[in-house]
Amino acid sequence: QVQLVESGGGLVQPGGSLRLSCAASGSIFSINAMGWYRQAPGKQREPVATIQSGTRTNYADSVKGRFTISRDNAKNTVYLQMNSLKPEDTAVYYCNAQVQLYSGAIRSFWGQGTQVTVSS
Repeated sequence: QVQLVESGGGLVQPGGSLRLSCAASGSIFSINAMGWYRQAPGKQREPVATIQSGTRTNYADSVKGRFTISRDNAKNTVYLQMNSLKPEDTAVYYCNAQVQLYSGAIRSFWGQGTQVTVSS
């Protein structure tokens, strides 16, 4: 029904930057919230940043001032600009979208994940 494709992960040195992208496609009537989550080895998945259909955003305390979430509604795409990266940001990053289908149902969809590794 709906696919989320992420890109932009990789290996970066501490203090560096990366930009993640996530494009949604399929039977989409509209998208409500979109967001980024991450899961480090041995830890639970945690929210990083979310953005509503307008511009209202929320960030985890650990990334405030360093990460910026944005979206392009025309392209059904959400971005995560990550600056001043730290080794503790190392994780698999997942995109999530709350999608309203043409049936009227609202479903949550996840991307496949993209690895971000911060290391010297």
